[in-house]
Amino acid sequence: MDVAWETSNVDGDLLKETDEFDTFSDHSDEDNQDSFPVSLDIILPDDLLERILSFLPVASIFQASSVCWRWYEIVSSKRFQRNLSHVLPQKPWYFMFTSSHEPCGYAYDPILKKWYGIDLPCIETPNWFVASSSGLVSFMDNDSRSRLYVCNPITKRWRKLEESPGLKFSDYSAFAISVDRLSSYYKLSVVKSKQVPENFIQWELSIHLYDSKSMVWTTLPTEVLAGWRGGEESVICGRVLYFLIYATVIGGGRHLDTRHGLIMCDLSAHSSHRPLLRSFISMPCPLTCGRLMNLKDKLVMVGGIGKQDKPDIIKGIGIWVLHGKEWEEIAKMPQKVFQGFGEIDDVFASSGYDDLIFIQSYGGPALLVFDMNQKQWRWSQKSPVTKRFPLQLFSGFCFEPRLEIEP
Repeated sequence: MDVAWETSNVDGDLLKETDEFDTFSDHSDEDNQDSFPVSLDIILPDDLLERILSFLPVASIFQASSVCWRWYEIVSSKRFQRNLSHVLPQKPWYFMFTSSHEPCGYAYDPILKKWYGIDLPCIETPNWFVASSSGLVSFMDNDSRSRLYVCNPITKRWRKLEESPGLKFSDYSAFAISVDRLSSYYKLSVVKSKQVPENFIQWELSIHLYDSKSMVWTTLPTEVLAGWRGGEESVICGRVLYFLIYATVIGGGRHLDTRHGLIMCDLSAHSSHRPLLRSFISMPCPLTCGRLMNLKDKLVMVGGIGKQDKPDIIKGIGIWVLHGKEWEEIAKMPQKVFQGFGEIDDVFASSGYDDLIFIQSYGGPALLVFDMNQKQWRWSQKSPVTKRFPLQLFSGFCFEPRLEIEP
């Protein structure tokens, strides 16, 4: 692993702290160096020093690697990286794309409250499909949807996967990944939806699963849904795949709040497949959009709340947790916070991990963080970029920063 910071003399360029914040070297105090006649670095054995460094946030570990060659060798060692898996999980970071055409941007660390420049491997444009789980991030291209990659965005190690089976071109696709923390094996799912030719009501839907242990794709029986189509939102929680579906017909007795629905598919019992609509779950209210995420093996949805008479117009944002087939409302965004986004469309970006949820308007770089444990809303530190032209769009995703996991 090549580890380096902007302030380091070690070759490489994984993370760069933005100029708007203090660098690691700025915090050293040369005036106090003479007050320590014996260096603690000399006294501490390697195993104890490893133990101390392992409890630092990932960003601080990178900074520590630039202190001296000994610390760099410890942080770069396979033993140190393996031992990190036994330490408490890191808080998730949020990567924000700051260009509509180039896959460039900054990652926000909510612990140190700093933004860092990261060059993502594999991905070519921001509109690629992105999914993350336990330190790994997967990318799928948005054109042919045949290029699939899994990578660690911190170490930049990556792996290309075989193309998923099924339809070569689908109208809509939903992409998800789930990593087993103990074994580091992962599962990928691709839900493909395509309109039946010359029939605007019926949509063909297929589910494809990849297992990194066997390195094999499997495909569930294809179904044709009447009045519903798949979308681009899905997540895996434990052994269950959840994905949103969207009504293609409004009226005929169908209420406006059923424009969205949730499907749950038990991946452990896919050999005895049953019709997907039998596991249909209604939405808790009329939604303008829904964003699904796995927080500690619980399905959480962040949704734009539509007006009862005009469901296309967003009036607020809510957070729900699914228990069985019932939704529990966790929080509604206070109006003062909601208005802090300025102009927000009926759709927005949102993703989460562990106990943090990130929410971002596509129209600006403001980033909002919700703490599920403390039930608190707070804005991130100001993003190092500003909106330069009216049509500039921003999007992003969150991931757990880990050094030891490999694709």
